[in-house]
Amino acid sequence: MLYLEHVNLVVKDISRALIFYKAAFPHWRIRGEGKSTWSGKPRRWLHFGDDQLYIAFSDHGEQNIRDNSGFQVGLSHIAFVTDELAQLTQRLKIAGFIGEEGDGSSGVRSNTYFVDLDGYEIEFVEYTSEEISVRNDYTQTTC
Repeated sequence: MLYLEHVNLVVKDISRALIFYKAAFPHWRIRGEGKSTWSGKPRRWLHFGDDQLYIAFSDHGEQNIRDNSGFQVGLSHIAFVTDELAQLTQRLKIAGFIGEEGDGSSGVRSNTYFVDLDGYEIEFVEYTSEEISVRNDYTQTTC
C-alpha cells in the first residue's frame, strides 16, 4: 500500500498560517508540536490534521515562496477533494479569504483556488460523480 501521509510547509508564523487551515478543515486537530533545529536554525513545528493526513508546519521561513503566476520551479498548488465546496468556500470567505473559481469541467467537477497567508495556493475540488472514469475525464478541461 502507498498513500500520502503529510505535506510539509515552511511558513513564517504557524499561528497565522493556521487561520486558513482551521477554517478549511474544522474537523482537524493539532496532532503534535515541538521545537527543533533545521540545518542549524531553531524552529517550531506543528502537525495539523486527522488520523490519516496532516500538514506539517515549520516556522523557520525567511523569504516569500515562488510567484504562482511566474515560471520558477517549485510547488504550484496542493489539491484536496471535498463534498462540500460551497460550505468550505463560505467558511474561508468568513475567515477573510477570497477564492478564485477554477475551470473545472461542466458536470464532472467544480474547483476553487485559495491562497493562504504564506502564499501557498490550495485547490479544493468537488466531484459530481463517484465513478472514477467520470472523475478522470480530461476531455473538457486542462490542469
